[in-house]
Amino acid sequence: MNPSGSAAFGLARPGLVVNRRARWTVPLLHLVLLAGAAAMVLPFIWMVLTSFKRPDEVFTVPLSLWPRHWVWSNYPEAWASAPFTRYFLNTVFTTTATTLGQLVTGILAAYAFARMEFWGREVIFTLFLGTMMIPDTVATIPNYLVISKLGWLDTYQALIVPWTVSVFGIFLLRQFFLTIPKELEEAALIDGASRLTFLWRVMLPLARPAVLTVTLFSVVGGWNSFFWPLIVTNSDEMRTVQVGVSAFFQEYGTQPNLAMAASTVAVIPVIILFLFIQRQFVEGIARTGIR
Repeated sequence: MNPSGSAAFGLARPGLVVNRRARWTVPLLHLVLLAGAAAMVLPFIWMVLTSFKRPDEVFTVPLSLWPRHWVWSNYPEAWASAPFTRYFLNTVFTTTATTLGQLVTGILAAYAFARMEFWGREVIFTLFLGTMMIPDTVATIPNYLVISKLGWLDTYQALIVPWTVSVFGIFLLRQFFLTIPKELEEAALIDGASRLTFLWRVMLPLARPAVLTVTLFSVVGGWNSFFWPLIVTNSDEMRTVQVGVSAFFQEYGTQPNLAMAASTVAVIPVIILFLFIQRQFVEGIARTGIR
């Protein structure tokens, strides 16, 4: 019998059907992803290009994406119109401090939950994870009252101390630590190394992707933080960049070209950081099993 006879009678082989479906589904999936990427990137492109326009070009009809005249002076003018240098210094300092705090507390807590045996470990870890289900806004008033009682309003302590622990960072690092063979720790302990020595010299170098992932999440969260700095700061000397940009919008809303220039400057540092560590970020997410 002719091997192709089954196909002639309409009995196509399963492999051919799968290949035909893949031939259509893969390009369709790429089109959907490209459309989603364009929807997310277009507002950013519009913001950057608007920052180079003249005020009369922003609301012209019909709307034009590209500036007719590239006005590079919008950036120095926007920078000089508000104390952005102070805003950036405050944000860099608070973001660095909270990131270091989250790394220290996260690494130590993750190691304890992953490697150390103690009573109630699983229960405590479950309670930790349960706090992730509570919206931050629910704890805003209690946190504010505590900060107010301590006399920390409009200080760096109010911007840093409440955010030196990240439950998500602890969870991410714990999941990564669980993938490291226990034989390495047993060999190190037999050789006389302490737990901290093993953590510092063995586990952390192996957990570099996870550590960089937690660092990126912490930096992005600290840099983009708006609501909490808004309610605990009162003066320009303590404002962060996001609060400063919001105040700048209220004052210079009639000049959207300057407002977009200020927004672009506020966004660029996070984008540069992500471009530098995106490979380790993806690797850390993949190896910890987060989907």
